[in-house]
Amino acid sequence: MSFSEVPRIRETPPGPKSKELMELRNKYVPKSVHHITPIFIEFGDGAILKDVDGNIYVDFASGISCLNFGHRNFEILSAIKEQLKKYMHLCFHVTPYESYIKLAEKIALITPGKFSKKVLLVNSGAEAVENAVKVARWFTKKPGIIAFENAFHGRTFMALTLTGSVMPYKYGFGPLMPNVYRFPYAYCYRCPFKLEYPSCGIECIEYIRNALKTSISSDDIASIIFEPIQGEGGFIIGPKEFIQGLRKICDEYGILLIDDEIQTGMGRTGKMFCIEHNDVIPDVITMGKSLGGGLPLAATIGRDDIMDAPQVGGLGGTFCGNPVSCVAGLKAIELIEKLLPNVPKLGEIALKRLKEMQEKYEIIGDVRGLGLMLAIELVEDRKTKKPAIEKRNEIITECYKNGLIIIGAGTYKNVIRLLPPLNISEELLNKGLDILDKVIKYETNNPKS
Repeated sequence: MSFSEVPRIRETPPGPKSKELMELRNKYVPKSVHHITPIFIEFGDGAILKDVDGNIYVDFASGISCLNFGHRNFEILSAIKEQLKKYMHLCFHVTPYESYIKLAEKIALITPGKFSKKVLLVNSGAEAVENAVKVARWFTKKPGIIAFENAFHGRTFMALTLTGSVMPYKYGFGPLMPNVYRFPYAYCYRCPFKLEYPSCGIECIEYIRNALKTSISSDDIASIIFEPIQGEGGFIIGPKEFIQGLRKICDEYGILLIDDEIQTGMGRTGKMFCIEHNDVIPDVITMGKSLGGGLPLAATIGRDDIMDAPQVGGLGGTFCGNPVSCVAGLKAIELIEKLLPNVPKLGEIALKRLKEMQEKYEIIGDVRGLGLMLAIELVEDRKTKKPAIEKRNEIITECYKNGLIIIGAGTYKNVIRLLPPLNISEELLNKGLDILDKVIKYETNNPKS
């Protein structure tokens, strides 16, 4: 598929075939299962998608960062095909197999920390988080978990409890799990303490310290779980001092630090793990999304004494570490390691373009990002920072109608996030950004009545 064809809109999305499929979707799939676009995809290649009506799009979503190496990567597909010639599934609890062990070894070697580590393979990011909490509680013999506002850790019950956003994730599903304590994250654009970084003295860390002296006993806290860049919360980048402050608190009080790298890992920020930007070594790491090479796979990684703490049989699952996913994961890590040097350059190109848009369009209140994990926060007024929710949704819609797939984020539903594949070409990256620029310009100059 040549770049000259991208984007190409033959039928205004959604086209007739997509509309027909949407009727079936509405009949057989719960309405609570959300989707951002009403288009159905027929084919993917690299950073390009073709829908069932022949429209071609630039993909800045990458399956919500599950395809950091792009669609239909030849090397991953080849590894999968070779495995399928042997066997598709053998429950690891019954008859172990080499690919699980090799992948566990590889993950242990690439994760931060020179100490001995062990790796549990699971099916999803939420499952990785659930197991991180389980091992932390078992190891420390404490029940409490500290989590943050704006966080997203998954949709299963403990992960959902740890998630900060009520609507749509938690609403109506209570009661949720006990012993979770929530604190403000270092959301510097909307500082909960009305201060300015860096003169704030990282008040959000001091707030946690004070709470551990006045309202929560550290003897009850097993772990602090955090995302170095909050994903669903709006790509909120925790300052280095904040993340280092969390490590210090954990060291002082005998608390485990759980680093959720499910969206930030696998090279997304220019390093294999985002925590590497902060010179901090966590006790436990969760990873997923692109780990599986496009197949369901996630992992909980921790110091061997932590991971070995639960009783035999206490961790696992029938499909955990499926052999097809494992061979795809081994190849995915190999590919990401090769792509890492390219990410900072592409990220700089994209960040520069977004900041240029910010100078032109008052609706862009903040631009932030690291590597190819980028976001713009839209506001109705830069002084009040009132979230521009409707305008954000209109921009997303107009973008896919013009051939660019982007997705939203943010606790206040006013953030647009960009997650292009790490191997996207500069030409295609700029084509996507051109569409975004054009759409924001149009939406800014043509307000809806």
